[in-house]
Amino acid sequence: QVQLVESGGGLVQAGGSLRLSCAASGRTFGTVAMGWFRQAPGKEREFVAAIIRSDGSTSYADSVKGRFTISRDNTKNTVYLQMNSLKPEDTAVYYCAVRRGFGPRYDYWGQGTQVTVSS
Repeated sequence: QVQLVESGGGLVQAGGSLRLSCAASGRTFGTVAMGWFRQAPGKEREFVAAIIRSDGSTSYADSVKGRFTISRDNTKNTVYLQMNSLKPEDTAVYYCAVRRGFGPRYDYWGQGTQVTVSS
């Protein structure tokens, strides 16, 4: 089992910044990638960003490219999401997830942290 704990959410004005953190514990050996997803009220959960544990390569949703940056600290089993130039449409619960295989499925999920961007 892998436990994930997100932090860093909150309320921010449009144009502002937030940094989310996700600390992984438990059986983290074998983690291939860590990712961030979000779910806004009344909408499906959507992919935001992901990072490969071994080489640090990243991928982003088009809606956040150029504004969000994902990074990781393998010594701390922690992944970060720096969010700049936030928009009201970024308002959502943000979830951290771990992928242990090379397919698209994520195996473990955190409880989520609320991000609210006011206009």
